Amino acid sequence: MKRNGAETIKGGHLIKPGLMLVMPPLVASLALAGDMPSSERGKELFNSTKLGSNGKSCATCHREGKKLERAANYDEGQLGELINRCIENPLKGKALDPATSDMKSLIIYIKTFVKPGGSINTKSRRD
Repeated sequence: MKRNGAETIKGGHLIKPGLMLVMPPLVASLALAGDMPSSERGKELFNSTKLGSNGKSCATCHREGKKLERAANYDEGQLGELINRCIENPLKGKALDPATSDMKSLIIYIKTFVKPGGSINTKSRRD
C-alpha cells in the first residue's frame, strides 16, 4: 500500500525510501493513522490561530458553533469552499487543499455542531 508516493507497507512494516526504518505492524498503523482525518484534529485547527495571519481562529467568529447550524446542508466540496473563504478572508490565511486530511478534519468537526433536525449543538462544544 502506497501513501503519498513515499511510504509503503510491506509485510506489516512501514518502509520509508532512503531510510533503513522498519516498524512493527502496530506502530506502522499508528503512524498512518496520524494522517487520518479526525474530529480531534478538526477541533485543534478550528481553535488555532495558525490557519491565518491575523491572530484569529475559526472560533473567533464561530464561538460554540455560531452560524454553523447549516453545515449539514452542504456537501464536502461546498463546505470546503466556504471554509477556505473564511481562511482567506477573515483569517487572512492560505486556502487548504480540499484533499488534505486537515480540510477533511475541519469538515468533520464543523458537522459536529449540528444536531439531527438542523439545530445547532452547543452543549458538547463548551469544553
